[in-house]
Amino acid sequence: MENNNKDLNETYNEKGETVSPVLPKEIKNFLIDIDGTICDDVPNEEPERMSTCLPYPDALKILNKWHSEGHIITFFTSRTEEHREITEEWLKKHDFNYHGLLMNKPRGGNYHWIDNHIVKATRFKGKFTDLVVKNKKIEVFER
Repeated sequence: MENNNKDLNETYNEKGETVSPVLPKEIKNFLIDIDGTICDDVPNEEPERMSTCLPYPDALKILNKWHSEGHIITFFTSRTEEHREITEEWLKKHDFNYHGLLMNKPRGGNYHWIDNHIVKATRFKGKFTDLVVKNKKIEVFER
């Protein structure tokens, strides 16, 4: 894992007050699940499988490509803190380049992320490729 030393741009609200800084527009901040997304789905109840599963080759290729292009790669997993060491060893063993690892993502799926920053979500359906732009229906807050 490497340190994220990207230059954040200072940001201000309509009152001129400082708010959370943002990355340059050309840099994406990817949060990527591990189990079932970059490798087979291994439940926390079977941690012995975590060290032996293989990464999906297309995930490794695309994620390392995005990393080399300067994007931020952070893995976000439902694995618990007790699985951090085995997870970091697995990522290193398989040569994943990344900036961070967040443990203890809530389990159960049906996620709905609410944030004050722009959030784009892409559901993994079996293959990593470069992203394309398509118009789809989404849920938004009523104005």
